[in-house]
Amino acid sequence: MPNESRPLTVLEEMLGRTHANAICYSGYREGQNPREDIYPTYEEIKEDLLLLSDWSYLRLYDCSQHAETVLSVITQEELDFSLMLGVDICAEVSNPNCPWGAEYSEEQLALNRKKNDDDIERLIDLTRRYPKHVIAVSIGNEASVDWTDHMVPVERLIEFAQRIKSEIDVPVTFCENYVPWTNKLMPLVAELDFISIHTYPVWEYQSIENALEYTKQNYYSVQECHPDVPIVITEAGWTTQSNGCGIEAWNASVELQAEYYRQLMEWTNSEKILTFVFEAFDEPWKGSDDPNEPEKHWGLFYLNRTLKLVLQSN
Repeated sequence: MPNESRPLTVLEEMLGRTHANAICYSGYREGQNPREDIYPTYEEIKEDLLLLSDWSYLRLYDCSQHAETVLSVITQEELDFSLMLGVDICAEVSNPNCPWGAEYSEEQLALNRKKNDDDIERLIDLTRRYPKHVIAVSIGNEASVDWTDHMVPVERLIEFAQRIKSEIDVPVTFCENYVPWTNKLMPLVAELDFISIHTYPVWEYQSIENALEYTKQNYYSVQECHPDVPIVITEAGWTTQSNGCGIEAWNASVELQAEYYRQLMEWTNSEKILTFVFEAFDEPWKGSDDPNEPEKHWGLFYLNRTLKLVLQSN
């Protein structure tokens, strides 16, 4: 249990660690792609984790070979990280509201449901094998928001949470945009130990002048609905490049990323809000083939592992 002079927050008591820096980590480099089962090596992940020594909490998005290698490196190299382990759940229903298409055959949806069940079991297995480092698990990521291409019914999310809790004793959450927590996810909250929200002012056409205030509004809107449930920010960040797809090119730069990060950390550290910055490294496999695609450029480090401005000035 953490030991500090101040009283511990409910979340700190739950996780067994005091408030500290947190970051989302995915280590895919040029030519690597989780959709093609091409994963970073042990040595590549070791290099990454040594670069991330200023962060105490890591969030992983799935329980694939990538996650298993991360846990192996942390264990064998005796690194001091606490992990939130996730599941990359697939669509279990079609979603006509998805702008880029999310219509699936019944055959595909049946395969997806089987894969999701298998991945939940893998999550349970990895948590059992690495109890020292996996301090929380998430049953999924952005699978209930209106625009998602991997929609999963709330009833199934509840089933996942209950199944995990029946098998392992670890705090359970779900990572989602802030909006569904104020409406459709109400029934799920009772099954979770804490809520995990995503907030991206730059995706919602906000400028740096009101970005932090917008983030605060997102957070407090969820807190108002669930005043007695701890809330973690599991994604918040600012892309450094854009082709104008969803984010205006002028609103993406290393300078804006550095400023938003500074403001975000000042607020969340003062309020002891655990916040996983999105994200550690740029990832070329994401999004479209356009090299300026904003999805590729959220890292605090460039693809070649050199520091962006945000880390040069902090």
